[in-house]
Amino acid sequence: MRHKISGKQFGRASGPRRAMFRIMVTDLLRHGQIKTTIAKAKAIRPLTEKMVSLGKGGTLHDRRQAA
Repeated sequence: MRHKISGKQFGRASGPRRAMFRIMVTDLLRHGQIKTTIAKAKAIRPLTEKMVSLGKGGTLHDRRQAA
């Protein structure tokens, strides 16, 4: 039973899922838009917003966190 477990699995293990999110966020930031499903878009939204916030900081610490 999945009681109180947040986040979708998308039929993948944690490593491939993390890689998929990283690729999608990178492509979104590079190209401005990507074509994906609504569920995946909702899953990467917080990650993308965090990367944008880190990019606005501009300090060395922010750049290292974003890498």
